[in-house]
Amino acid sequence: MLHTFVALVEDKPGVLTRVASLFRRLNINIVSLTVGHSEKTGVSRMTIVSDASPTAGHRIMASLYKLENVLQVDDVGQSACVSRELALIKVAATPKTRSHIFELAEVFRARIVDLAPESLMIEITGVESKIEGLIQVLNESDDRILEISRTGRMVMRRGQHTSRVLDAMRLPSTESEAEPIAEDDEAEIAEEADLPQ
Repeated sequence: MLHTFVALVEDKPGVLTRVASLFRRLNINIVSLTVGHSEKTGVSRMTIVSDASPTAGHRIMASLYKLENVLQVDDVGQSACVSRELALIKVAATPKTRSHIFELAEVFRARIVDLAPESLMIEITGVESKIEGLIQVLNESDDRILEISRTGRMVMRRGQHTSRVLDAMRLPSTESEAEPIAEDDEAEIAEEADLPQ
């Protein structure tokens, strides 16, 4: 089973080595690892996808929290989230096969970002299955893949507030200007927002 963890870590030397060593000690394979700056200065966001048993999630989280320089860990694998990956695929191409590759890129909503006499490069962004689908189609055709570079999975939780929840959380100044709400509607809004009635 694939587990996806998002860890906020201090932007210091050696943090990545400690995280990789932890998974080695736990005998758990890292499927993908993406690191970049976060919204906070001096803090990096690390997205780790690992292949482990369904019950290993809590053990991995607890072990990550014990590491020095790890500030926060979130297991987003089973949560509502947006997941994306970017891939660059260089394909051998001749004047005769270029049009076919351009058509494939259009079908998969990818872009041609480099064109050379004997090759072209495709940029594709999406979920993992979309990228795998394009690679499979290219392999099944006469288009020879020369190189593939993938970022690994990037994940972010979806927003949790609906418009009705935001209505229930209105500021007092805007409440006076709004139309009166019936008692039944007010009870329904409070229930959706999980607020005490």
